[in-house]
Amino acid sequence: MVSFPPCKINLGLAVLNKRADGYHNLETCFYPVPWNDILEIIKADTFQFTSSGILIPGSSNDNLCVKAYQLLKKDFNLGPVKIHLHKIIPMGAGLGGGSSDAAHTVLLLNKVFELNLTQKELLSYASQIGSDCAFFIQDKPMIGSGRGEILNPTELQLKNKFLVIIKPDVHISTAEAYAGVKPARPEISLEDIIKLPVQEWKGKLVNDFEKSIFKNHPEVKKAKEKLYHAGALYASMSGSGSSVFGIFDKPVSLQKEFDSLTYWSGELTI
Repeated sequence: MVSFPPCKINLGLAVLNKRADGYHNLETCFYPVPWNDILEIIKADTFQFTSSGILIPGSSNDNLCVKAYQLLKKDFNLGPVKIHLHKIIPMGAGLGGGSSDAAHTVLLLNKVFELNLTQKELLSYASQIGSDCAFFIQDKPMIGSGRGEILNPTELQLKNKFLVIIKPDVHISTAEAYAGVKPARPEISLEDIIKLPVQEWKGKLVNDFEKSIFKNHPEVKKAKEKLYHAGALYASMSGSGSSVFGIFDKPVSLQKEFDSLTYWSGELTI
């Protein structure tokens, strides 16, 4: 059985405060993007995890797909499977590719073993794997709060808009991203801002990680500036970076502008 885990962008990201458990409370809008990995799960004689495409560093035991399988195996009599992940979405980009792969592992295992899990149960398992995994169970625009695991639907639609995503050759750790942020509650809520026309978001819809990351990694800031120069209605860094995206009214071809950098463009379908 095959699935195509998508990625996401963050439309605004406010770091509100630090919690007693060491995490931070956030406010963001997760928006699905049809840039996909390819995930296949089939029953097998012994458990296997293999991958192709972009090289995935580290031990396979640390892969979120494997962790998703192990999590469900604790509660259900799952037999061995072969999981193959063809990795296309860049890692360390703030696009949630790994979280999406984990969520879709839960969805596929539910189908392969006919577990008949409810939507609530699927969301619960996904949220145990990672903060933004639950978003990918539903794959529609959501306002995320808490650590990102508390999700509420939004009426925002960017269907027929065109998106360009650029991934500079920069790795930004979560620790680095949070080290440069001073938590604060914005004067205008994110939900109110995204009700405005997209062309009015600039200067209002802010990713709190940008300020320090742009200072430490000017090439990320430069990529955002290029998107605006090319006519983007709105441009921003996604998550904790290092990818940046631009929203356009019509198709654009900027591959030459970003030669040698990871590049994706396409029409938003939701």
